[in-house]
Amino acid sequence: MRADPTEYTLLSPSTLSAVLSLMAAEPAQWLPIAGGTDVMVLYSAGKLLQRKLVNIWNIPELRRIEVFPDKIRVGASCPYTALRRHQIISQEFPLLDAAASWTGGIANQNRGTLGGNIANASPAADSLPALLVYDAELTLVSVRGTRNVSYQDFHSGYKQTALAMDELIQDIVLPRRFSSYFAHTRKVGARNAQAISKVCLAALGQVADGKIQEVRLALGSVAPVPIRLRETERAVAGGIIEASLLETVRKVVAAEIRPIDDIRSTARYRTVVASNLVVEFLHKLGAGGRNA
Repeated sequence: MRADPTEYTLLSPSTLSAVLSLMAAEPAQWLPIAGGTDVMVLYSAGKLLQRKLVNIWNIPELRRIEVFPDKIRVGASCPYTALRRHQIISQEFPLLDAAASWTGGIANQNRGTLGGNIANASPAADSLPALLVYDAELTLVSVRGTRNVSYQDFHSGYKQTALAMDELIQDIVLPRRFSSYFAHTRKVGARNAQAISKVCLAALGQVADGKIQEVRLALGSVAPVPIRLRETERAVAGGIIEASLLETVRKVVAAEIRPIDDIRSTARYRTVVASNLVVEFLHKLGAGGRNA
């Protein structure tokens, strides 16, 4: 390792209130660490700038999955393995279940957390497009109290979020109203497993009497933040899935996203693939295909 452990401080408070008090006393000085799958990469490379770490892995309030008649509440420190094993999530939120299965290998899924994926704010994160189409809401907590933020408003720019310096993500709330939708998700990467996505699609849709009633589309890795394709959604609403509509979709998707060239792919490739993934979803929606 390039980092010197003697240069770092790690505290493990036993209560959420103790964690929040610590963060309030020295805003921006304490870095919360749960599973540590991203933090330890930086640490081992000698690039972890924050020297004070507070362990939130075993805080009970952050580890629960609570089910209510109209919603499910997922603690921010719930690891992906817990999501994959939860019956309601696998049955009613298949997009999130699939994203959890894509996130690294088994070891990473045992430690990596949904809250960490959100707070890390990578536009390539696998779970984030699913949260967008499921209308997720985040509960943010500090010594000042709690506040609720729609997930679609959480990311303000690349690696920038609505979190205040003394706040934690406490939980992620998902409304239980999408189980009747056709669900489809695809991740395109350099290999089949343990790859950072070049493009990632999460999609929900409903068709009645041959016409699209609603589609909900979100993409990762095509913009500085994960995005909902609002223009594309409006362009297909009420339409019949046929060649002319699919051609329109390709043009609208290409105009709506702003991908970049980077080490993993090119903007041109991402634009073509994103359009293809949306068209593939619409084909399956029209054919009444199986859920993701």
